[in-house]
Amino acid sequence: MFGHSSAALAGAVSAGLVLGLTACGDATEDHTTPPAASAAAFDCTPYKKFGDLTGKTVKIYTGIVAPEDTAQENSYRPFETCTGVKVDYEGEDSFERQVLVRVKASHPPDLAVVPQPGLLQQLVATGRAVPAPAGTEANVDRFFSRDWKAYGTVGGTFYAAPMGASVKSLVWYSPKEFAARGYQVPTTLDELKALSDQMVADGKTPWCAGISSGDATGWPVTDWMEDFMLRLYGPGEYDRWVGHRIPFNGPEPTAALNAVGGYLKNAKYVNGGLGDVKSIATTTFQDAGLPVLSHQCEMHRQASFYAANWPKGTRIAQDGDVYAFYLPPRDTDTKPVLGGGEFVVAFSSRPEVQAFQTYLSSDAWANIKARVSSGWVSANSGLDQNNLTSPIDKLAATILADPKTVFRFDGSDQMPAAVGSGAFWKQATKWIDGQDTRTTLDNIEKAWPR
Repeated sequence: MFGHSSAALAGAVSAGLVLGLTACGDATEDHTTPPAASAAAFDCTPYKKFGDLTGKTVKIYTGIVAPEDTAQENSYRPFETCTGVKVDYEGEDSFERQVLVRVKASHPPDLAVVPQPGLLQQLVATGRAVPAPAGTEANVDRFFSRDWKAYGTVGGTFYAAPMGASVKSLVWYSPKEFAARGYQVPTTLDELKALSDQMVADGKTPWCAGISSGDATGWPVTDWMEDFMLRLYGPGEYDRWVGHRIPFNGPEPTAALNAVGGYLKNAKYVNGGLGDVKSIATTTFQDAGLPVLSHQCEMHRQASFYAANWPKGTRIAQDGDVYAFYLPPRDTDTKPVLGGGEFVVAFSSRPEVQAFQTYLSSDAWANIKARVSSGWVSANSGLDQNNLTSPIDKLAATILADPKTVFRFDGSDQMPAAVGSGAFWKQATKWIDGQDTRTTLDNIEKAWPR
């Protein structure tokens, strides 16, 4: 769950402004040009289809806050400059709670950047959300997979185009350490288990983990369980579990959590450089991977956005201080990927709102955003990976673009709040502290709204 909120997805940013980047022209980058650039600084040809929007204002509300908001706002500049519209940007830490309050009080923004399909469904249920215009839907049909479009669809109606994405099915490690010890990146779950055992035999602690996150403590365990549900039982069974068409305490979820326990509750496997199994509950997720750098642990399962948590000066690369590999599947014939993302939903059908919504769904915007950001990636197939600024972003984009990839959104983000951000987090924490699997899953099942 946590961590694929909008702010976490954005990562560290550059304040640079992209000039001349369009869907049909060459790009140049000028990090000195102020935001108030003239239209002459851009090739405005692709923006003519949106018309002259001079004097119009579009209000967009989001959880992407300082300093990550800089790149977000800079990515709007070509659209603003070439159409004449003003984009009124508002970022707020309490967005996920306040956006519902505003919409229900008949005071919605024009557009909202929503980080969870479950929240999108709640917003649509208010009756105030507006179906996406034809131009936006055409972009999504062209540049995104059916899986992604489905997450922006409620009740058979398409409302929200995807924006940014995170890949959660990653394991961070030290390439230098692996090379020195002759460790090979595993390609199946069996190989991952064998590698962990080999590390123990070598006197190493394979894994480090931390799930402390304030009120959201426990969410990293939910990600582990979701990844194992996908790997052990496939996307169809995963969808049934997320939609409560199978009980939370059924045999498949039980086996998945027990498989996670084979790693996180194995005293020989954890918690390198941090303590024993119970130290996982008190270690913040931000600090949890740091022992990889000192080789006190060898691996840390965490999403692409974790790149922002490595200390300044850490080289993230295939031959660097740290890098990541895809959390392997059960067999090499499948490639399930767990992740998160953002979606843009409208509460107005004014022409300028529809134009900006369509721009944000385009390949042009995705490439501009990539150029002014670090730690940001999208599942937009029109994204040129050469515009991505970090190796981990390129890895995530490669995984998302792989034809074999079957993407599934974070499960807890799709469940009712009483479960996804309530019982699931809390019971997962108790499970790390020693509670047995049966009690844990029984308690989560009881929390599901009837």
